[in-house]
Amino acid sequence: MAIADMQRRYTNVDVLNDAVLTDREGIYTSGGALLSWNLILYLIEKFCGREVSIGVSRMFNIDLDRVSQSHFVVFQGQRQHDDEAILKAQTFIETNYHLPISMEQIAEQTNMSKRNFIRRFKNATQNTPLEYLQRVKIESAKKALEKNTDDVTSLMYNAGYNDVKTFRKVFKQITGLTPLEYRKKYRRSTVTLV
Repeated sequence: MAIADMQRRYTNVDVLNDAVLTDREGIYTSGGALLSWNLILYLIEKFCGREVSIGVSRMFNIDLDRVSQSHFVVFQGQRQHDDEAILKAQTFIETNYHLPISMEQIAEQTNMSKRNFIRRFKNATQNTPLEYLQRVKIESAKKALEKNTDDVTSLMYNAGYNDVKTFRKVFKQITGLTPLEYRKKYRRSTVTLV
């Protein structure tokens, strides 16, 4: 959640927002507090071999070879800018993402030409309007997969997609998991006490 702030404050630093760990010129970092375990496994494998790393992974029940943390990302919209027209467009997208809206319709909300709108939107949010729309749709689908038992096709339609193949492709591109893998990993189930 701090990536945009880090990129704005440290312009000379290359932030790898999806990396679990980095290894560059003898400097090792992990992408989050609990990912330090993955960094430890990486260092064990690097200096002691794969077999020892697998043994430690099993002993301490740590996921081995985690390469992405994109499925943890919660998209909240990039609103840290002062462009009122683009903020209005973002609100329009967030309210109407489930409808078949076009870039022309979104640009109309800002009283700009499509070309000027796309340029200003990207400048303000670091995403094209289409990328932003996709992120909003996928965030909606993620929340539904966590809560609902509805079939994936119904959730896909509710998120504004009409094609299963496209939905699966965009979902996996953004989260690193298929919709079913995401549901299996994050769906809330009731806990029964004995």
